[in-house]
Amino acid sequence: MISPIPKEIPDLPAVQSRPRLRPSFVPPAAVVAPTYRPMAAAYRLLVALVAAAAVALDLLIGSPVRVLSHFAVQANVIVAVVFALSAWRCTTARRPLPALVTGGALFYVLIAGLVYHVLLLHEPGSFSLTSRPAVHTVWAAVASHVIHTVTPVAVLLDWLLIMRPPPLSLRHARTWLLYPMAYLAASLVRGELIPQGTPGRYLYPFLDVGRLGYRSVLANALLLGLAFFALAVLLVALDHIRPDPTRRHRRKTGFRLRLPVG
Repeated sequence: MISPIPKEIPDLPAVQSRPRLRPSFVPPAAVVAPTYRPMAAAYRLLVALVAAAAVALDLLIGSPVRVLSHFAVQANVIVAVVFALSAWRCTTARRPLPALVTGGALFYVLIAGLVYHVLLLHEPGSFSLTSRPAVHTVWAAVASHVIHTVTPVAVLLDWLLIMRPPPLSLRHARTWLLYPMAYLAASLVRGELIPQGTPGRYLYPFLDVGRLGYRSVLANALLLGLAFFALAVLLVALDHIRPDPTRRHRRKTGFRLRLPVG
């Protein structure tokens, strides 16, 4: 049986103060419209293919073990993987890759380019990524130019003009340095395991313990480590002051915030 509605409803008690609503987290995907970026996807896919092709060319020319032991080749492999994933995310309107990943790819490929052009390009003798520098000199030169120059410039342009991941921090810079430190230790161990007098025992002249000695090599490693950390800090600082290249691509979501008055 349904009871009748009373004609007079008693007044509700007055609220003594404004009710406090608990803060709630709303994911960005709930209020931000998905953005498809075909041009960015095409550019990043092209960079990934060029980096992968240069590495594949060096693998066909020289010894795969020697080629893959170089830091620049490993950095280009990282760029190829990261940019291929980033291109896929642009075509599917997914969130960008974490800043730790994208910034790390930029950091490593910049190290490869700067070390080559500052320390290796004008060294006496020919620096080669392969174990047979006299074979296929034209194709080897093309692959080396792509790995040490084209890829770093292309990744830097993407970071300046296209990419806008979450902001970088000094925590990222400290994490990025773990890989170069591990590479240095692995290079020294590799040189100790290879018999003396073997060509290519040390891949880089500034890490040649047999010619320079451990004291000079460790001093070079310390200077390079400080320079790499300065580069990482510079990237973090530039990331906080550079304009957002994706601002013009954002679309209105229809949500507006109203601040309380008084």
